[in-house]
Formats: sequence, C-alpha cells, structure tokens
Amino acid sequence: MRQEIHTARLESFLERPKQYNNIDGVGELGIGFMCLCFALLGWLQVHTPERSLWNRPYTLMVFMAAVCGIIHYGTKAIKNRITYPRTGAVEYKTRDTVWRPLVTSFALSTVAAAAAIAYVKSHRDPAVLIAVAGLILAASYARGIARTVRWKWLVVWTMAAASILIPVLPSALLASLVGSSWITRQVPARIVGATWLTLTLYGTLILVSGAISFRIYLRQYPAPDQQ
Repeated sequence: MRQEIHTARLESFLERPKQYNNIDGVGELGIGFMCLCFALLGWLQVHTPERSLWNRPYTLMVFMAAVCGIIHYGTKAIKNRITYPRTGAVEYKTRDTVWRPLVTSFALSTVAAAAAIAYVKSHRDPAVLIAVAGLILAASYARGIARTVRWKWLVVWTMAAASILIPVLPSALLASLVGSSWITRQVPARIVGATWLTLTLYGTLILVSGAISFRIYLRQYPAPDQQ
C-alpha cells in the first residue's frame, strides 16, 4: 500500500512540469489559434477560384510559417511578461520541446496519411476517417491537458461527440458550407464541409478553454506589484 502511494506521488511529481506548461492556458490558446487559422485558410481555398493566390503551394508554406511564428513569439512574450513574473520559469530540455514533438508529429502524420490513402482506395466512406481523426485528437487533448484539470473533460466529451455527429449530418447541410466550389470535382462536398466544420469547432473549443484558463490564472496569481 505504501509502495503504491509512493509511486503515485512520484508520478505526480514528474508530471508537474507538464502541468505547469499549460497552467496559464497559453498552450491551448496557441493550438486553438492554429486550428482556426487553418480553418480560415481552408475556407478561402474552397471559396476562391482554383488558380487563385490562396490555392498556390507556396501560399500554404508562407501561411504555415506565419502562423507558427505568431504562436511561437506570441507565447514567448506572454510567458516572459505575464506568466514567469507571477509563478516563475521552468526550463525544458530541447528534446522535450522541439525534437520529440517534431518526430512524433512526423511519425503520426506519415501513418495517418498512409492509412487515409489506403482507406480511400478501399472505396469506403471517407466520413469515417473524419470521425476517427476527431476521436484521436480528443483523446490526445484528454491525455495532454484535460487529465490535469477536471472541468476540461467537458471539452473532451464535446469534441468526441462532435467527431461522431458531424460526419453523419445531412449531406445537404454539409455541402452548403462548400457551395459550388472547384474542389467538389475532386472531393465530395459533404466531406469537405464536415472536415472544415470539425476543425472550426475544435479550434473554437480549445481557444475558449484556453481563454478561461488564462482568466482563472490571472485571478489566482496576481502580478507581484498587485500583491
């Protein structure tokens, strides 16, 4: 019994740096911002001509670089000016903040792309892929963020429910989000609509969750000159 208690305390101690990383909700704000930015890009790509600036390959690269730059430097500024003066700084190893997430993201993206191609070639309903991808993201959010803050499980269950319900919404409703876009010559309109709606909803949920966490953080930890 004592050994189990000791192990639980040790695991809790080891998890503290991860918990602190999102104590102010800034991590969620970055993720939510990224999701909504790519939802905006998707909307522009779908609702502009195929040969427009928004549908050029280099536009995606420039857009990604700009969004990542805003998140990186914006997060750093908030941490340095707001978080660290209140609750101190935690220095993370490069492998934990750069290499490990990079390698993991690349591996998961490769596996996901291969699975998606194989699934589409099997001539099955692509909507299932949207549901599965959404559930995986919800599980990742639960493991990385919600398990340390109880009320965030509401976000997890909302994301999971949306992942299942959105792909089975009426096709006419989902297609109305796309309209008579050029992309419907390559991908069914309801699939494009479901993907965009899922990304937008996820981004909004995570952004709101991060904003609430940030507000709670500011109330719990006033600035040194306000104490």
